Amino acid sequence: MRTDFDAIVVGAGPAGSSAAILLARAGWSVVLVEKQRFPRRKVCGECLAASNLPLLAALGVGPAFAASAGPELRRVALMSGERTIVADLPATPHPEYPWGRALGRETLDTLLLERARAAGAYVLQPWSALAIEGVAGDWRCAVKALETRAAVSLRAPVAIAAYGSWEALPLDRQRRRPARRASDLLAFKANFRDASLDEGLLPVLSFAGGYGGMVVADGGLTTIACCIRRDRLEACRQASSALRAGDAVEALLRRDCRGVRRALQAASRAGPWLAAGPLDPGVRLRADDRLFRIGNAAGEAHPIIGEGMSMALQSAWLLCAQLLADQRRDQLSGKAWQDDVARRYAAAWRSQFERRLRLAAVFAHLAMRPASAALLMELARNWPGLLTLGAHWGDKTRCAVNAGTIAALAPTAVTAAASSADYAESA
Repeated sequence: MRTDFDAIVVGAGPAGSSAAILLARAGWSVVLVEKQRFPRRKVCGECLAASNLPLLAALGVGPAFAASAGPELRRVALMSGERTIVADLPATPHPEYPWGRALGRETLDTLLLERARAAGAYVLQPWSALAIEGVAGDWRCAVKALETRAAVSLRAPVAIAAYGSWEALPLDRQRRRPARRASDLLAFKANFRDASLDEGLLPVLSFAGGYGGMVVADGGLTTIACCIRRDRLEACRQASSALRAGDAVEALLRRDCRGVRRALQAASRAGPWLAAGPLDPGVRLRADDRLFRIGNAAGEAHPIIGEGMSMALQSAWLLCAQLLADQRRDQLSGKAWQDDVARRYAAAWRSQFERRLRLAAVFAHLAMRPASAALLMELARNWPGLLTLGAHWGDKTRCAVNAGTIAALAPTAVTAAASSADYAESA
């Protein structure tokens, strides 16, 4: 099998597959390594802000996304206890994509992976990346087939980490192994049939010790995703010792949030609760790390603002814009060139995403504390536009990738979707 490439991409989620598509279409030889079999469910809120839809169109999955995704998300709600405050979501200025939508990760990830394969990326799945070693210009990635146990070493001048924070490489997990803390945030997700959530409504859930959200995605399924402190979860399980962790979370949400209780009154769960964690928000880009990082491997925001997939997609585009800026593939092995790319990419990443991380952390801690959550609800009751403004602050209407970059990296056939010059600010 082939082992030498221009670029190794580890992780075939939205970030990794997007990077593989863009590089392969530019003529790079790319290997995309993914350990999970697709389609697969994943702990994720599944919302895609409207700012990402031109990117999906430019990647070639726009029509498939439009055919499968849930209804347009036009309103936001804050639900806490017995109260619900509803406000309008802001529309983007893009003429074709004013509103966001939701699509299950089992569908979205498969669409993007197949597009990467069609673009010419060499896909290894299910293969596990064991370690990435080397230096800029000369990377080696040890990989193992999960079905045959065959092991090989891949080699490339460019390496891109696109795996999630909960799915670090095996050697990374052995080094980290943090101690369990009461304040750890654990993530849960489940899908429900026949829920009564209003079409086009995107509720944010606030409860003591956690936060979450609901949305109607593809197939009419309602997704509930939340994060809960470890100590709150353990207390819930002690109160109901017969319940599994996910069932205890569901019981808590039904009890503590009238909006959830009403939405699930006649609903039935489709499959088991999924769990992951602990959450590890923060910036992971390092000045001394020449391994390029995108998606959660670069940085992770509290998911209360629903920008995880936005950051994944947009970070992939930001990196590829720098890698492909001069189209000189003869420089790939040059350390000085890669150092320059890394500096420019890190500056662009921080400029676009650090504010989202800070804002998400503020919202998350307000939502998890009863006193501050009550104050937030009172402010929203008197000024519902605060929720609309919060969506603006969270960059729901702005893309980190400008229209010129989209047009430069996308084939002519799909650039019409990104043709609005007023849509995005310069990265």
